[in-house]
Amino acid sequence: MSESEPATENAIEIRDVVKRYAATKKAPPKLALDGLSFDVPQGQVFGLLGPNGAGKSTLINIMAGTVTKTSGTIRIWGHDIDRDHRNAKLSIGIVPQEIIFDPFFTPFEVLENQGGMYGIAKALRRSDELLRAVRLEDKRNAYARSLSGGMKRRLLIAKAMVHSPPILVLDEPTAGVDVELRRQLWELVQELNGEGVTVVLTTHYLEEAEQLCDRIAIINHGRLIANKPTRELVGMMGEKIVAVTVDRDFTDLPSDPRFRKCVAAGERVIEVTYDKAEMTAGEVLGLLQAQGFTVEDVSTREADLEDVFVQLTSAGADS
Repeated sequence: MSESEPATENAIEIRDVVKRYAATKKAPPKLALDGLSFDVPQGQVFGLLGPNGAGKSTLINIMAGTVTKTSGTIRIWGHDIDRDHRNAKLSIGIVPQEIIFDPFFTPFEVLENQGGMYGIAKALRRSDELLRAVRLEDKRNAYARSLSGGMKRRLLIAKAMVHSPPILVLDEPTAGVDVELRRQLWELVQELNGEGVTVVLTTHYLEEAEQLCDRIAIINHGRLIANKPTRELVGMMGEKIVAVTVDRDFTDLPSDPRFRKCVAAGERVIEVTYDKAEMTAGEVLGLLQAQGFTVEDVSTREADLEDVFVQLTSAGADS
């Protein structure tokens, strides 16, 4: 890890970033990032979540230098990616979703070649140390094509750490891997973070984000719609959902200021989301009956992080 500290307590600072793609013969113009601003605090595991097409990969590709932003500023470890591109690039390691290796190089050669690309003298390269860190020392001299998918993902992480960056970005690192391998990758991420590496993690697995991340930002349609410590997002799970089947069709939904949400969830089914600290399921049913609904069936469930995610992204889509 880099011994120098950034001028601020933030590992990454993103300000008013816009990415607009021009129209092509095959696609209309697209606004991929719409004035995106947030900070990644130094030393944390930071979750970046959002539905497909939200803009996560575009942002990562801008930080990696493979996509050019339209406007705005990004500082990586205190270095502006436009004015100080070299030091910004040296401060970050990117682990992409796609697994791409030359199949005829061994893991050791993959890391040695990457070290050479960064201009690291042979005597200063840490290839064997990194292979031990990602538990691939026994595959040191095997051809990369012979590695399992999980081994290749771990090798990608080692490759991203060759130049000892203080920031590591993992783009969907556990996509398509089995539960046991996912746990192994979680352990590796936690070990790296314990050594002082700031980790940015994109994932579709909300359990993963809840387990690993100190803070979570959610983006949708290129906009930031939430940025909270994970425990605060989990705190939003104090909500409960009651689904009520009523005896007739309806056009108007019941209402109460304490309802967080009230929707038609099917034919003659009303779904009410409420805060357990403010009311009970019995009170919800009483309000429905007082407003002229006859209840035929009831089911309840606790809200979870997925509900929070869906609720926030739905609201973002509507705005």
